[in-house]
Amino acid sequence: MFDIKLIRENPDSVKECLKKKKADLNLVDEAAALDRSRRDIIGEVEKLKAENNKVSGEIAKMKKDGRDASAIITEMKVMSDRIKSFDIELSKIDAELNTKLLYIPNIPNESVPVGDDEKANTIVRHWGGKPAFDFTPKPHWEIAEYLDILDDKRSVKVTGARFVIYKGLGALLERALINFMLDVQTRENGYTDIMPPILINRDSMTGTGQLPKFENDAFKLTEPDYFLAPTAEVPVTNIHKDEVLAERDLPIYYTAYTPCFRKEAGSYGKDMKGIVRMHQFNKVELVKFVRPEDSYAELEKLTLNAESILQKLNLHYRVMLLSTGDMTFASAKTYDLEVWHPGADRFWETSSCSNFEDFQARRARIRFKDKDGKIRFVHTLNGSGLATSRLFPAIIESFQTKDMEVIIPDILRPYMGGIDRITKK
Repeated sequence: MFDIKLIRENPDSVKECLKKKKADLNLVDEAAALDRSRRDIIGEVEKLKAENNKVSGEIAKMKKDGRDASAIITEMKVMSDRIKSFDIELSKIDAELNTKLLYIPNIPNESVPVGDDEKANTIVRHWGGKPAFDFTPKPHWEIAEYLDILDDKRSVKVTGARFVIYKGLGALLERALINFMLDVQTRENGYTDIMPPILINRDSMTGTGQLPKFENDAFKLTEPDYFLAPTAEVPVTNIHKDEVLAERDLPIYYTAYTPCFRKEAGSYGKDMKGIVRMHQFNKVELVKFVRPEDSYAELEKLTLNAESILQKLNLHYRVMLLSTGDMTFASAKTYDLEVWHPGADRFWETSSCSNFEDFQARRARIRFKDKDGKIRFVHTLNGSGLATSRLFPAIIESFQTKDMEVIIPDILRPYMGGIDRITKK
């Protein structure tokens, strides 16, 4: 939720910041006007209530003295009716103002590069080197079809396009990746494992910023009013919805595996081959609740936690700092981890690590009591740790052989029952 105080105190500065995110600046003016009307009405109601209290005292005194108070009682009724009318109007303004604020994106941090799109993203660092081959590497969908470990043709019969069936050692590799990533984050990086629901109510989707703006991008049930999780960020962040946490309990680190569901609206015709852009995919998520003064240091740590997976798998990647035009609606600052896919001859985003500051906490009403007893909003962060729909292809392509076998990275072999390579049956 956007903080109305920022608009109230400096609307021009807010608009200048939001212009960098290509936001609808009319929303700021409309919210400011509604806020002024709201405060004017509150002022009038307070005057009327004060007058009402004064008149009530006069009526009591007149009755005690045996005087006729009917005229003043009539005047009091008129005031009461005006107060009720103002309350109804105030309720309508509150609802309209709340809606406006829900559509205003988060302000980007001052360290974020300004630009219209991904062309303005900046490279922070590279890790590792591109794998060398003495043959032309093949894309993962050709290798997977040859090895019979993915089936996207029969999955169309089951559901439709952009779904896939993992088969045999392909299914085992997918499970191995999930279990490996959860083990690293819980045993080495201090996260608590969570198994959340994947059906989510409207308030929780609103809390993390998916609604109302992006409702058409989500899969939802007709009845009841639930949504399929687009990412574990949503149910896990909302674990502490409507709570006041103790400062001593911060920071809180959670990790969770869930299947994720996204319509990928507008992406048809792009990347149709393979599994890099699916309606359903698997992902391990990292979520943090931290003190505001710690959140940017925590973002760096969270990004390193996600990177540790890629390093253990010995996959070449780069870290990108997203520009104002490429970051998400709710984010104040985001790093993307992009992994090299040699068969596709390109980098693919495999993780986004973001600091939302208090944007989500305001929407989900997640607060903490500091050492001075003051109630403040926490800062929330999350990152993919990682998405297997990008990690699985990177492994298939990076560790392929000339004979279209796949060498299993050493770190995954215990999770694969000791299997060291995937070969054609």
